[in-house]
Amino acid sequence: MRRHVPQTGKPGCVPLRSTALHLVSGLFAGLFLLTVAATGPASAQTGVNLTSNEPANPEITLPDPLTPEAVRELVSRLSDAEVRQLLLERLDAVAADQAKDEQTAGNLLAFLSESVVGVYEAVADAVIRVPQLGSGMQKGFSNFLDRVGWGGLFALLGTLAAILAVALLAEYGVNRLTRRWRSIFENAGEPGSLLEQLQLLGRRLLLDMLGLIVFFAVGRALGQFLIPADAAPLAIAIILNMVAIPRLVAAFSRFLLAPYKPELRLLCTDDWSARYLHRSQIGLAILAGFSIFIVGFMAANGVPMRETRLGFWLNTAIFIWLGVIAVRARRGLVMMARGWDPDITPMEDRVARAYPMGTLMIIVLGWTVVEIIVSRGQFQLLQGGRHFITLGLLIMSPAMDTAIRGLVKHLAPPMQGEGAVAERAWRSTKRSYIRIGRIIVFGLVILALAGIWDIDFTNLASAGVGAQFAAKLITVSIILATGYLVWEVLTLIINRKLANEMTAAGIDPESEEIGGEGGGAGGSRLSTVLPLTRLALQTLVISMTVLIALGNLGIDVTPLLAGAGIIGLAIGFGAQTLVRDIVSGLFFLIDDAFRIGEYLVIDNTVGTVEKISIRSLQLRHHEGPVHTIPYGEIPRVTNNSRDWVIVKMRFTVPFETDVNKIKKVFKQIGKDVMEQPYAEDIIQTFKSQGVNSVDDVGLIVRGKFMCKPGKQWVIRKDIYSRVQKAFAENGIEFARREVRVNIPGLNDASDLDENAKKAVAAAANEAAQAGSESKQ
Repeated sequence: MRRHVPQTGKPGCVPLRSTALHLVSGLFAGLFLLTVAATGPASAQTGVNLTSNEPANPEITLPDPLTPEAVRELVSRLSDAEVRQLLLERLDAVAADQAKDEQTAGNLLAFLSESVVGVYEAVADAVIRVPQLGSGMQKGFSNFLDRVGWGGLFALLGTLAAILAVALLAEYGVNRLTRRWRSIFENAGEPGSLLEQLQLLGRRLLLDMLGLIVFFAVGRALGQFLIPADAAPLAIAIILNMVAIPRLVAAFSRFLLAPYKPELRLLCTDDWSARYLHRSQIGLAILAGFSIFIVGFMAANGVPMRETRLGFWLNTAIFIWLGVIAVRARRGLVMMARGWDPDITPMEDRVARAYPMGTLMIIVLGWTVVEIIVSRGQFQLLQGGRHFITLGLLIMSPAMDTAIRGLVKHLAPPMQGEGAVAERAWRSTKRSYIRIGRIIVFGLVILALAGIWDIDFTNLASAGVGAQFAAKLITVSIILATGYLVWEVLTLIINRKLANEMTAAGIDPESEEIGGEGGGAGGSRLSTVLPLTRLALQTLVISMTVLIALGNLGIDVTPLLAGAGIIGLAIGFGAQTLVRDIVSGLFFLIDDAFRIGEYLVIDNTVGTVEKISIRSLQLRHHEGPVHTIPYGEIPRVTNNSRDWVIVKMRFTVPFETDVNKIKKVFKQIGKDVMEQPYAEDIIQTFKSQGVNSVDDVGLIVRGKFMCKPGKQWVIRKDIYSRVQKAFAENGIEFARREVRVNIPGLNDASDLDENAKKAVAAAANEAAQAGSESKQ
């Protein structure tokens, strides 16, 4: 088994820095770091010589590094036979490697076993070469000194120190000119909104960037005049990687973490974690800058990375530092994953608690994958630091979710109306916005990963069976995600409109107050139709998404559509009652015969409309039972909740009562109720209708009022209470049923003897029983 060792290559650092920022700072810092083009110390393990670690012929040594110029120079020195021999050997090696890869890919167990052995050998080789690190670096510095000499070195260092001093002085001058704007940030209190917070932080970031731009511009201009052309790359590498970029990272870290301004902090974390993460990011940036410099310096001075395995140790050091950050700042990372909004679900809370451990596992897995790739010689997979970018996207997934929830908290529309219905609607709207944001971010991440790994969905299907399966799987995932996104958008729009309609009508489906025996006012016509519209659109979205996904999997959906049509016809012919119910319900809705919340009387069934489905409606009786009535069985509908309600109230008073006095009392009560909080629900106030009838007990007087449907119960209770109190204050009694016994010749009841009293009591009892039987 051939072992591949690291080779020399062009250094870089973006993946390493971006990993750290992704770990602690979320999307904004990640986007910034992705704009800095470099490959990182890990890519130093790959080198440029991707074809071989040993010469093809004992007499032919491949140049290191293997550049186009070196290849042309080598070919110019070889004869035709030697070139053919070298070409054949290289082609045979490539064919052998391809056959080996295909055989290993077909055997997962063998692949894993070989990968473990390869990682072990790579680590062992790096450990074995540890003694060569010192000698290799000494060799590189010696080669450099042989070229420039001690005088040239001191001259270069002195020139760099002078350039840095002048550049820092220029930056200090810019900062002095802008101190008035900086004082605004330093003296700012707690912002009132997210926009004000971003404005303050953005102003400071722009000022920091302005200072850095002046620093770099002055340093670059002076370097062009003072530094020789052959030493310019080295000087630029030192200034850029070890001074400018770490300071740039520090500026973005202050923007996100605000380590010394907790009231302006964008990420939810405690003070200690914010300051620790801020320092760690700067330290990682310095380490990455040093790695870029030292790798490039050694390669430029004749010390290939395969001799010292310096790239392995630099790469491992950064991964270890990231692991230490995940462990030490775990409390702050949990707070970041939770976010500022306390309204999180139990699943979001569990994910936040597992975030540090998940980050640590991803870091370990990322290091292992890098070493597997290096051990198998697939160095092209590490070019551009794509593995670190992927690692950063995975690590910052909870941070992106937190950013989504934070943005929704600040950007979601405020709650409309008051009450339980409005609050539930607002919470449902906020969760819908969060789910929509997650789907959008998921799609963007898929597209980003496809761009990072050069995955072309249009050409992937022709690359083989495995590639076809992967392409179809990704395509179907995107289709399902798009369908779910459409589902959420439609549901959000309809639910929001439905909640507004129900809130405006004062309907609370979960309220414990049913509203009395006559039901409530009911909702609008739109609030009745919207649930059915939502169901129809959701069914359509599900059907279309499934059919499109099946079509992309290569399944012919035409038979499915034809079968659905046949099944529909069979249902139409065999279930005429169902069709009658659906058609009847359609016309009831067109006629606007009833709405959600209205009180109906259907034959002998009464209740409030609680639910309307495709084929039936449900009535909730005021005592609790639910009646389900198919539309086709409804002969007529009596709606007690439309427009207005007239309540007529009867009172029985003795025959000798003054009726005009009762009218005055009722008139005063009518004035009083119009001053009550429910007066806006009264259409016509309470007034007297005079004597309605006369019975054997007394006079029956009647009063009435008109109000909005569903509001009559509270008004009626209050009027009954006021009538009772007003009658007592005006000496008006309510009539009571009495039994009068007239005995001729008797002037006083005290003249009755015991037998007469018993006879009167028996007669009164008999009369009372006769009266009750006649009522029944």
